[in-house]
Amino acid sequence: MSGGPLIVQSDKTLLLEIDHPDAQACRMAIAPFAELERSPEHVHTYRLTPLGLWNARAAGHDAEGVVDALIKYSRYPVPHALLVDVAETMDRYGRLQLANDPVHGLVLRALDRVVLIEVAKSKKLAGMLGAKLDDDTIAVHPSERGRLKQALLKLGWPAEDLAGYVDGEAHPIELAESGKDGGKPFTLRSYQREAVEAFWAGGSGVVVLPCGAGKTLVGAAAMAEAKATTLILVTNTVAGRQWKRELIARTSLTEEEIGEYSGERKEIRPVTIATYQVLTSRRGGAFTHLDLFGARDWGLVVYDEVHLLPAPIFRFTADLQARRRLGLTATLVREDGREGDVFSLIGPKRYDAPWKDIESQGWIAPAQCTEVRVTLTDAERMSYATAEAEERYRMAATARTKLPVVKALVDRHPDEQTLVIGAYIDQLHQLGEYLDAPIVQGSTTNKERERLFDAFRSGEVRTLVISKVGNFSIDLPEAAVAIQVSGTFGSRQEEAQRLGRVLRPKADGRQAHFYTVVSRDTIDTEYAAHRQRFLAEQGYAYTIVDADDVLGPTLPTFD
Repeated sequence: MSGGPLIVQSDKTLLLEIDHPDAQACRMAIAPFAELERSPEHVHTYRLTPLGLWNARAAGHDAEGVVDALIKYSRYPVPHALLVDVAETMDRYGRLQLANDPVHGLVLRALDRVVLIEVAKSKKLAGMLGAKLDDDTIAVHPSERGRLKQALLKLGWPAEDLAGYVDGEAHPIELAESGKDGGKPFTLRSYQREAVEAFWAGGSGVVVLPCGAGKTLVGAAAMAEAKATTLILVTNTVAGRQWKRELIARTSLTEEEIGEYSGERKEIRPVTIATYQVLTSRRGGAFTHLDLFGARDWGLVVYDEVHLLPAPIFRFTADLQARRRLGLTATLVREDGREGDVFSLIGPKRYDAPWKDIESQGWIAPAQCTEVRVTLTDAERMSYATAEAEERYRMAATARTKLPVVKALVDRHPDEQTLVIGAYIDQLHQLGEYLDAPIVQGSTTNKERERLFDAFRSGEVRTLVISKVGNFSIDLPEAAVAIQVSGTFGSRQEEAQRLGRVLRPKADGRQAHFYTVVSRDTIDTEYAAHRQRFLAEQGYAYTIVDADDVLGPTLPTFD
């Protein structure tokens, strides 16, 4: 159809003209199966990948729907070969199925006999398959269920796992929607209920929801469905305690039923909340705490912030395929490229709610994203130009010229709770001193972190300088302004998490503000553009302004 906002190219790239009146509708239509690669001002570039198409297939989208979306919004005729390739790629998912045979146990069953013959000959599956039972069925060693799915994905034949799950040890868990101990009644939001239903229908997989949209409540509702002992894995102790508070408030669980397994405590209870850090800690080269996975007959394993899952947990998750597994995240982007391992070991994406959809329903705050570009002083430019390549990002990201700009942004919102977020400790201390604001960093004790977070929530502390520990699982609903001064290079997942810190809906419906301060004509600007890709995919546009617009015509100089 001519006149559409999309140009579909034979190399599987999709070009979206964002000023077109149908651009937003097109973005929503292609988001389930296409990944955004670049997002400059006027034309965004998406790419079709096998994993993206298989995730869409597992989430219930069929090839016909994908083809219809491409044809509907394309400005020019869509290359026929690409449409055929989309259909054939999506058709590869599920031609092999893992199932439980009443006589032989776990088996690999083929809907296409030739595919089974092909993969059975692969050396990559050596030792995973047992005896051939008939022309369409091969026995599988139960312990190889996860590794087999990983290997089949890499061979281009992702298996649909229909082998089912053990119920685990039963434990009564109910949602307390009528309110508990004087707490306010609540109702699961429609998208939260849909997410739980989609997860439960699939048995395992990932739910993708924006920060502030209530992923913890989705986890609690899944636990109420399972009614079984549950292991919850979280990024840090503060996040774990937030989970505990939420579970006590929103479910029938009591404090005595929930254990903390962290660097400070080693409690194993019917519901146990463990940190990734303690599970991946080593002693004498061995992971000493991984036996927690087998400590009880878990009915459900929940992976909070699944996009941050460490490699050792992936390896152990391969052995947990008979357990229901729920991954929660705001973005499935992994900077290490291991999205395929999430797909095969945790499960495919079962539910994904676009951020702007949730915003339009009023469940997260609308946000204005602004990139403020700072011009380095002559001395800073010279130091940057003569630095070694590996030092340049740090130098650009931590330039002292950023300090007065950050202060001007803080002063622009005198009545708002503001987070100043950075990646480099020396820069954070400079900012803390310059803004006369407290700092939360990795070495801050959990007790002190919670004290500062409580002071921030109450309004006693208005500005908080925070390191990468603020990237995830910190519930600070009062934060309305975030100012990012440095990041983990070009991490898209980090950008999404940081914006998420200010997306909790405000009581008066006011807008949130997310600022990124970058050094012009340096790699800092390039990394900022890369970080913004995921949020651009969600429909957030960045306005670029000069530091002079924030600060005035003259920037202070530093010796």
